[in-house]
Amino acid sequence: MTTHTIHVDVVSTQELIYSGEAEFVVLPGEAGELGIYPRHTPLITRIKPGEVRIKPADGGPEEFIFVAGGVLEVQPKGVTVLADTAIRGADLDEARATEALKEAEAARKNAQGKQEVATVEAELAMLGAQLASIRKLRGKR
Repeated sequence: MTTHTIHVDVVSTQELIYSGEAEFVVLPGEAGELGIYPRHTPLITRIKPGEVRIKPADGGPEEFIFVAGGVLEVQPKGVTVLADTAIRGADLDEARATEALKEAEAARKNAQGKQEVATVEAELAMLGAQLASIRKLRGKR
């Protein structure tokens, strides 16, 4: 590894989604978009639903991964994204996400109590971010 790259791991609760050397990573932090480059200051923060963009060190095309929230850890030689849910850009399905959004909107109308409303609202936010990522990705291809 040279000082011009940083090791990146993106892990969901089910599997390792990405592991490799990168020039940089961009992802949705709680306070806004974060850009992580080699030798970044150590950092631990929560991330919002949205897309993780990884520029591979081998010069290949950018990798796109949708995350439904989680935690980012940055150390001097590595970046780890621990995501609640992570889906490779190529695996995102707009029709399925749109249908899930309609179901969540219907569930919101029937939600009872603060906890149920909060759960449905979180699902709606995640699905909205997922659809935005799908549409953004399609526009780039």
